[in-house]
Amino acid sequence: MDEQTEDLQIEGMHCAGCADELEQAVARLHGVTEAKVNFSTSTVRVRYRASTLDRARLVEHIERIGYTTRHTHEEAGESQSLWRRREALFTGISGVLLACGLALSLVGADPTLTVLVGRTLSLSTALYLGSVFFGAYHFARKGLYALKRFSLGINTLMTLAIVGAIIIGEYVEAASLAFLFSVAELLEEFSVARARRSLRELIKLTPTEARVRRNGQEHWLSLDQIEPGETLIVKPGERIALDGRVLLGNSSVNQAPITGESVPVEKKPGDEVFAGTLNQEGYLEIQVTKRAKDTTLAKIVHLIEEAEAHKAPAEKFVDRFAKYYTPAVVLIAFAVATVPSLVWGAPFGEWFSRALALFVIACPCALLISTPVSIISAITSAARHGVLIKGGVYLEELGQIQTIVFDKTGTLTTGELSVTDVIACDGSSPEEVLRIAAALESKSQHPIAQAIVRQYSEHIANQPLPEVSDFLSLTGEGVQGRLDGKLYRVGKPQLFAHFLSPSDLTPLSPSLKGREGREVAEHLARLESEAKTVVAVGTAERPLGLIAVADRVRPEAAQTVRRLERLGLKVVMISGDNEGTVKAVARQLGIRHYRAGVLPDGKVAEIQRLLQEHGKVAMVGDGVNDAPALAAATVGIAMGVMGTDTALETADIALMADDLSKLPYLIELSRRARRVIKQNISFSILTKFSLGLGVFPGYVTLVLAVLVGDMGASLAVTGNALRLAHIKPT
Repeated sequence: MDEQTEDLQIEGMHCAGCADELEQAVARLHGVTEAKVNFSTSTVRVRYRASTLDRARLVEHIERIGYTTRHTHEEAGESQSLWRRREALFTGISGVLLACGLALSLVGADPTLTVLVGRTLSLSTALYLGSVFFGAYHFARKGLYALKRFSLGINTLMTLAIVGAIIIGEYVEAASLAFLFSVAELLEEFSVARARRSLRELIKLTPTEARVRRNGQEHWLSLDQIEPGETLIVKPGERIALDGRVLLGNSSVNQAPITGESVPVEKKPGDEVFAGTLNQEGYLEIQVTKRAKDTTLAKIVHLIEEAEAHKAPAEKFVDRFAKYYTPAVVLIAFAVATVPSLVWGAPFGEWFSRALALFVIACPCALLISTPVSIISAITSAARHGVLIKGGVYLEELGQIQTIVFDKTGTLTTGELSVTDVIACDGSSPEEVLRIAAALESKSQHPIAQAIVRQYSEHIANQPLPEVSDFLSLTGEGVQGRLDGKLYRVGKPQLFAHFLSPSDLTPLSPSLKGREGREVAEHLARLESEAKTVVAVGTAERPLGLIAVADRVRPEAAQTVRRLERLGLKVVMISGDNEGTVKAVARQLGIRHYRAGVLPDGKVAEIQRLLQEHGKVAMVGDGVNDAPALAAATVGIAMGVMGTDTALETADIALMADDLSKLPYLIELSRRARRVIKQNISFSILTKFSLGLGVFPGYVTLVLAVLVGDMGASLAVTGNALRLAHIKPT
């Protein structure tokens, strides 16, 4: 196979209608096997047979239609360079010529010129025609190309309207239409570029070069020359260029542009770092783990670019509506131009002019742009705050959900056991109890043991652990060993059964003899009621204390649950844990609806049950273990997916950091986006309908149609959509 793929950035694409026209034009080119235009990123991906077509001919074809191309990796900067492009220059010249023509007409000083083949023409008319040439130069090329293929696109309709105005001698109208539509296209492109700004900022986060150590020497290399396993040198104030793992150095790294975290994250040897993040303080040596095209940031950008493939229901509705709307209005315009003069003998020029106004109103540009610009604005804004939405359909669906389901472990909780309580008895101190337990548990790899050792190292690190001798693992019970020649035990409370009263001995809540025993039993009962795992510490002769270990709930979880309920959502927790543990976590977080003992297959069944009972349901999980349940829900939301490729691929929406507080923001953003989309669609249709009615009695002129129906409506819906970019997490 000699098939090749070319990705090109397109300039001059102002709305979704332009994108459709370009896609069809490129797809018809001989040798092209597939063409896909992405309006949200203003790019085109073309697959073609190299034996039939080459890049130069492809670019020539696109530019002959009326667009400008460049490689996708080149600096974008649309909002900065837009006004320096040839389109802007020609529009400016068109405006100047139109103004000069109007000035001559107003003052009455309008000399006559002799033009080709003896024809005479007033100077103002010449200026108006010059204004038409410069104003319509770019969109008329696109329109005529589409007309040759019998396509009634936006550019075609505007071109026909201008030609019609010239035919009936309405030169001022023709020049005004050319100039105003050209201005409208520039303003639309500028507005859409603003909506794309967040995505461009993400792309710019990654440096184009990185400092690499090779053979003991430091070299600056482009990213595509750097392979996994090589060592990056990153100094304070520099951005990390590639994903990797810290080999040497300690520093704080600002991950806010990717995860939305407001506080820099401390990094030490062994920690993961990600491309695009900022090294703030220290010197770091980093072992590269991914190529430039495979970094987490590159995947995020790619997924946002591909989000347009998942169109929202509103966007599909607009596309279907426009297919019937434009031909219908064109037919009405044709009837308006012919029927009154043929049937009633009305002046042809007057009704033809009204038909041209209908031609302008038939352009569905404001309608076609109303939904995608809203989605672009919302998705790129969310990405800036560490939330990845993989399509407009998920954004719109999320705005309609009634129920949100959480997995417990690793979602509402940290998924990592930690020590919550250290209780000393019989004259010992909490520090002594923790020191003995940590010394013995340092010989074990059990998660509870690791939690105890970690607690000791974080809080009593200045006291080294004593040496352990005669270490023995007591299968299913705990461990024992000698410290300074004395035998100690750490494990389940039953390990101290010989201290229990036979009449009071129960498997989970033992009662020790005497007053001290009653106190320990009370502590034990309380800790177990809080769904904590309790470890007893003692000697061969007596217990010394209790250590409680639990999977901690996330600090923001309770507030997130309350905010979601205030938003009118039903919050449900499902977990494979036992009833006591799940009930305790639910009570702690204020969750009224929960299910315990639910296996992975059961989670899918539970989601399906909730879908039947409550309609649309969102599921929040870790994106890997909960993948089936996420797929079963209306919208699957994975959290903490930084560096987790599987979670990025499987989730509909991803929270880049382990931060549940982004969920209320996400719900509010999706609801606002739905409202904005509805407002834009309603406004566009009502504006066109109202102007259309005003054409028949002559209230709406050609200029008014383009000022209000095209330029005004497009700017209004774009400005309304850009409000979504200002919604921030609170």
